[in-house]
Amino acid sequence: MAGAARRRDGHIAQERMLEEAMAAIAERGLAALTMSALAERLGTSGGHILYYFGSKDLLLLEALRWSEAALAEERRALLRRRLSAERALDLFLELYLPHGPRDARWMLWIELWARTPSNASLQRAQEEMDQGWQDDLEALLTRGVDRGRFAPLDAPAAASQLLALLDGLSTRVVLGQRGTDRRRALAAARSAAQRLVIRAAGD
Repeated sequence: MAGAARRRDGHIAQERMLEEAMAAIAERGLAALTMSALAERLGTSGGHILYYFGSKDLLLLEALRWSEAALAEERRALLRRRLSAERALDLFLELYLPHGPRDARWMLWIELWARTPSNASLQRAQEEMDQGWQDDLEALLTRGVDRGRFAPLDAPAAASQLLALLDGLSTRVVLGQRGTDRRRALAAARSAAQRLVIRAAGD
């Protein structure tokens, strides 16, 4: 029992570290997140954090995994809801895009992309998380076609195309580029999605 309690406490401790890391990134940016600053925020030591994660890179990767896992649950819940295909696609777009320039999840994604070419483990982690979005969007598009709400399309290709667009729009939002905020990015994504999934003739 004592061992189980320690494991539960360890899980809680790790989750709190990840929560605080994400909050710190949203407040001050990724560059300001140091192990010592995070330790001070948590009221612990940098060594205690390293005990769980080993390095800052692994902490950042686990923070992103944790954030993506929560979004995966939301995606699955979305796919289970009784919604029109059009409404489900619109909600998917909203879920994917960042909330604004301080979106911690997207700052982590941009950092991961920059490090991926020279790090095979990061590349595998990126591909795994990307595949979840790809699979769920393919399922959503296929359902829309089957129900006659979307025109016949190549679901894997259409999903890849739309996700690539969403990545570009998201990057612009997070970087705070002029003329691109969440509202404009969402409008552009909706317009592109509508062109991709035009209803079958006669509907």
